[in-house]
Amino acid sequence: MGEIVEFAERAWRGELEGTEIHPGAAKVGFEELDSGLAFMCAFSNVGIVSTEEGLVFLDTSSPFHADKLYKAVRRWSPDRVHTAVYTHGHVDHVFGLYQFEHEGGHEGGRESAATRVIAHEACVERFDRYKLMNGYNGVINQRQFGFEEPVFPNNFRYPDETVRQERTLEIGGETIHLFHDKGETDDHLWAWIPARKVIYTGDLFIWASPNCGNPQKAQRYPREWAQALRRMADLEATTLMPGHGPFILGADRVRQALTESATLLETIINQVLEAMNAGATLDATLHSVQMPDELLARPWLRPVYDDPRFIVRNLWRLYGGWYDGNPAHLLPAPERDLARALVERAGGVSAMVESAEAEADRGRLDLACHLIEFAVEAEPDDRSAHAARARIYEARRKQELSLMSKAIFGAAVRDSRKKSEPE
Repeated sequence: MGEIVEFAERAWRGELEGTEIHPGAAKVGFEELDSGLAFMCAFSNVGIVSTEEGLVFLDTSSPFHADKLYKAVRRWSPDRVHTAVYTHGHVDHVFGLYQFEHEGGHEGGRESAATRVIAHEACVERFDRYKLMNGYNGVINQRQFGFEEPVFPNNFRYPDETVRQERTLEIGGETIHLFHDKGETDDHLWAWIPARKVIYTGDLFIWASPNCGNPQKAQRYPREWAQALRRMADLEATTLMPGHGPFILGADRVRQALTESATLLETIINQVLEAMNAGATLDATLHSVQMPDELLARPWLRPVYDDPRFIVRNLWRLYGGWYDGNPAHLLPAPERDLARALVERAGGVSAMVESAEAEADRGRLDLACHLIEFAVEAEPDDRSAHAARARIYEARRKQELSLMSKAIFGAAVRDSRKKSEPE
């Protein structure tokens, strides 16, 4: 049994819960699953098919593991990369081709033609948007992953050919079907290799609760995502290669993973749409939706990366716009003015800080966060308020499971610790 096969088996049995299987805790390794079929497990994965015309990559991994991908593939095969498919344009899936395309010191690789890159047509618009919003995306990455400075690339390997809905690739005796479905992105493709009964899902499956509500990213599409998972399940694949995390082997396991992921999304979707159609406000909807805890306990659906509660807001944004049902939020007063008015009526910043800490002591960290934000918004230079804010958000960070929540609360901790220090 290979290292990644063993890792995959332990993951399925739930023996790796302590390691939190998500991109930030990736097992890095290369595994040949069958003759001419390999899998690179990394921060983001790559499926590799060897054909008579060259290699086909399904995704290309991230800048962090591009060198390891190159070395692993070259130990396995000397063939050129004939075609690379981006399942979507996220940075962690589109930065592994450079060394392959520049072998021999010139673009186009060794002594053969350049790699053909295929993506959904909206991937081009995504890369254009990334350039437009480079600074913002850098700030998000800094906050989400705890980088010292904003980090985000500004140059991308654009696709040579694009897909709208479906495309069949016939390359060197291998047939690969590409399908478009919205999910984590609007430019998502997934691949089906019928002769091998293999699905490459991209980020439609990531060994975690679907990353479908991410609070700092563009619109996600829960309903379409669930439909895509159902379509995949109907293919009766025996191997599932995900965008993140280990592969899944066995038809029963593949079907279970896909159908339960779809059910999780559908459970949330149905409750949100029912509340919206009944005229509920966003606040009422947020606090009425019941999460499917039995499904979230599955090793492949644990909310270790995104928080499924965030999906409620994403659905609201998708179907209801930004108005949340509270008329005071339509044309609101500046937050600082509101904070100062509340702090004044509470008896000053110290009194508000004291109230925040009291709520934290009672276990109501959610309320404590609101109150401490009023305090520091009213008096942004108050070091004691920031010291309390750092303590409260550190407690909140430790309470949460998802990387997204931990990252945002952790950023608040770092910010207030700096501001609480004497000048």
